[in-house]
Amino acid sequence: MTLIDSHCHLKTFVQKGTLDSVLARAKNAGVEKLITVGTSIQDWDCYQSLASNNPDIFYSVGLHPCYVANDWAADIEKIPDYWDSQCKPVALGEIGLDYFHLPKDKNLSLEHVIQQQQCFSRQLDLARLLDCPVIIHSRNSFEDCVNLIDLSGLEWERVVFHCFSEGLLQMKAISSRGGRASFTGNITYAGNNKILEAVKYQGVEKLILETDSPYLSPEPNRKSKNEPYRAREIIGFLKSIFEDDCQQMEEIIRMNTEEFFKLNS
Repeated sequence: MTLIDSHCHLKTFVQKGTLDSVLARAKNAGVEKLITVGTSIQDWDCYQSLASNNPDIFYSVGLHPCYVANDWAADIEKIPDYWDSQCKPVALGEIGLDYFHLPKDKNLSLEHVIQQQQCFSRQLDLARLLDCPVIIHSRNSFEDCVNLIDLSGLEWERVVFHCFSEGLLQMKAISSRGGRASFTGNITYAGNNKILEAVKYQGVEKLILETDSPYLSPEPNRKSKNEPYRAREIIGFLKSIFEDDCQQMEEIIRMNTEEFFKLNS
């Protein structure tokens, strides 16, 4: 049964000249399709080109909160152009809020928070107008992310919180609104019982799988660079969590991903 890595960042492998071998290892592991996720204007064209030349690679565009700068509005204005192109993105993202990497200076930190929130809100408005799925990055900012999505009027059914690292209460908040979460290799790390509670609560029926490679390799290879083929290792761990038939689980997760991102449209 084939898998889809719903969230990876292939630019690192492009820059190192290792993409072909990375894709070959993924295919050998049964990871047939990848979504390479944009984080800034520096990678959007690269990912569009990859998707244009490979039917098994899809892409998204979005301005990651850690890359929001004073000129963020000019970057955001370019996003709709990708939906007007022949090779369209399958989602807007990753976008959101990140309060973990804020400056230590309180005044500067507040400025960054305001910028991030303004940029996030504008991208949510764009997603609503474009009627597309949204990939959310939320770090130490869950309540603000949820509130801004609520205020945007975006349908929660189009929302996925990527690399979900929150607990049961936060999972319930997303699920009750109609949203969902995707999970990475961090579910295999020691001390992450709250994430396991969250993934169990959401259930296989809405589950989406990702590697977030080259980051967050699953155990026992946490210290090594991650690759899309390790989606196979993550699904093996999920099988032990749900005590479910692995083949059936793979089919459900694949269908969830294809339906959410409309990969067959």
